[in-house]
Amino acid sequence: MTAEPLPTSSWPVPPPDGYTADDLDRIPDLPPHTELIDGSLVFVSPQKYFHSLAMFLLERGLHETVPGELRVCREMAVVLGRRNRVEPDLSVLRAEGVTEEAEETGFRAEDVVLAAEVVSPDSEERDRKRKPQLYAEAGIPHFWRIEKGTGRRPVVYVFELEPATRGYVPTGIHHDRLKLTVPFDIDIDLAAIDRL
Repeated sequence: MTAEPLPTSSWPVPPPDGYTADDLDRIPDLPPHTELIDGSLVFVSPQKYFHSLAMFLLERGLHETVPGELRVCREMAVVLGRRNRVEPDLSVLRAEGVTEEAEETGFRAEDVVLAAEVVSPDSEERDRKRKPQLYAEAGIPHFWRIEKGTGRRPVVYVFELEPATRGYVPTGIHHDRLKLTVPFDIDIDLAAIDRL
């Protein structure tokens, strides 16, 4: 059986040294949510329903508890360095990092207090290893990794930056309720996903 050829398309050709974070705003016709990791473009696969539900649940919970000096963002780019511009599923930013006009296409790592990733089958390695490493190296103090637990329930793995090593250390695994005091008081009923 002979495979049919793929339709021809114009793929961007990377420069010799790879792309930079600024290039993402200038390259035409990139798919939505394209990320830059280590100078290479990363295209995102379609989301699974669990991914969407988990993001909604956590985003709603963060909005309900976030203090006035912070802002919650969903799927917005964060510049981690010249060759890294990623898009956490959820992030919490310092309010001063957001302009009144809300015209940003991305934010600076120093304005990010929390980055959260919902692990998908196509991004397991990135979400579990490379992106947390990049977030830690950029000095983002808190990281959450969300995995699919039993049924549609999320399991939230919580990490905090250890400043001496610039690496994350685990501080908890949350199954039914996410109750934390850092980076602010948070109380999210994870079991509520069953009612979404």
